[in-house]
Amino acid sequence: MSLNLNMVVSPAPHIRDRITTNRIMFDVIIALCPALAVAVWVFGPRAALVTGVCIVACVFFEWVYELLLKRKNTVGDLSAALTGILLAYNLPVTIPLWQAIFGCFVAIILIKQLFGGLGKNFANPAAAARVVMFLAFPIAMTTWVNPNTLTTLVVPQGEALDAITGATPLVHLLHMFRGEAYTLPTTFNLFVGIHGGCLGETSELALLLGGLYLLFRRVITWHAPVSFIATVFVLTLLMGGFDLNFSVFHLLTGGLFLGAIFMATDYVTTPQTNLGRAIFGIGCGLFTVLIRLYGSYPEGVSFAILLMNMFVPFINKISYKKALGGLKS
Repeated sequence: MSLNLNMVVSPAPHIRDRITTNRIMFDVIIALCPALAVAVWVFGPRAALVTGVCIVACVFFEWVYELLLKRKNTVGDLSAALTGILLAYNLPVTIPLWQAIFGCFVAIILIKQLFGGLGKNFANPAAAARVVMFLAFPIAMTTWVNPNTLTTLVVPQGEALDAITGATPLVHLLHMFRGEAYTLPTTFNLFVGIHGGCLGETSELALLLGGLYLLFRRVITWHAPVSFIATVFVLTLLMGGFDLNFSVFHLLTGGLFLGAIFMATDYVTTPQTNLGRAIFGIGCGLFTVLIRLYGSYPEGVSFAILLMNMFVPFINKISYKKALGGLKS
């Protein structure tokens, strides 16, 4: 009697599951949909236009680059489309479309593909592209409009009014910190997203729903988002003279939730251990508060994430646990 066994020999690890890059990216895109719905409601249909242009541009740049270099086409893994959505969410709704396309070029070609593609980039493409656009187009990147849902104006007959510009709540918070006069939206409006800002970062409610979905799907862990947000809360409470409203407003304004949930949890550019993710989040929170309160820009989330991306190799080194019986490397 003989057994005919078809045995396949492969290197470790031998654990297999159905998790794929495509499925992870698709889950994140689903989690970002509530924020897009709020953006369209608050800022109008141009929010969907900017998001669509960024998605198409990122996919196009990735496809062309890989075609020219005769590399395997990776458009189907949805990572380029996700980068387009995240970049769009970090832009004002009034951004000129050609500038948005430029940002997509920076994210896909300069930050992602030139370093080897998905899994090899050292920085989050969307965060890095936003920082580059801040430096390249400072006026366009800091021109905000008041939400359509709050705007009720009487204009002379025959005249058209597209939008009303106004400062974001973060600008008012900076005046508050400096002891100057300020006005802020209600906490409810801040939480729901009825205030000026980038098109995908205003609604903490929508972003929180997306984050809970990702936790339920086990796409992300809580360590980086919670440590990031908690650090901002504690530091603003201490530096704001224990003014609870000051801290709460800092949590509900700017790109904190967008950055903490969707960018500080990037698999490639953040630490690989839970301890490392917590350290990463604390560092992001520290840099965010310092830039917000003492920097030239009222927002610091993207800068903070980009800075901490550079420390990831060191964080990984100090947070790895030595295997039982293993030798120190």
